[in-house]
Amino acid sequence: MPSDVFLIRHAAAVGATAELRDSHRHLSALGREQARALGDRLRWHDCEPTHIWTSPLVRAVQTAELVAIGLNATCLIETVHGLALDEPPTAIVAALKQLPEDALIMLFGHQPTISMIGGALTHDENFASIGNAEAVRIHGGRVRWRFAWDADAPTPNV
Repeated sequence: MPSDVFLIRHAAAVGATAELRDSHRHLSALGREQARALGDRLRWHDCEPTHIWTSPLVRAVQTAELVAIGLNATCLIETVHGLALDEPPTAIVAALKQLPEDALIMLFGHQPTISMIGGALTHDENFASIGNAEAVRIHGGRVRWRFAWDADAPTPNV
């Protein structure tokens, strides 16, 4: 199990319409700005991922790509179905256990799944919801900090 896991909820997306199904919703202009800003901020906080996993939904993939650009990340961005909407966290937690301890992984997903993964990794039934374009760093099974896209610095877990 990696000692460092970053949970990131996708940035702001356009609304679903009759022509644009939920799974095809893309980032809004604000969402693109949020994802770029989050990547730029994370670059200065020991965020050099060895793995990036994202939900296959468009808004999560776009967020992962823009954050990775901001980080100058060179690892492959992999789509993982278990990060999609309303998936239980068990498959993701099991997959994380297969990674080496020195891996640094970023997971991009949606509510409620991304926060459910956080609860499973920290054994916290009351794990606080992750906001749009917010990153949560879990180190050694404990929340180390949360970092919103527009924050000047991460908020340490107290």
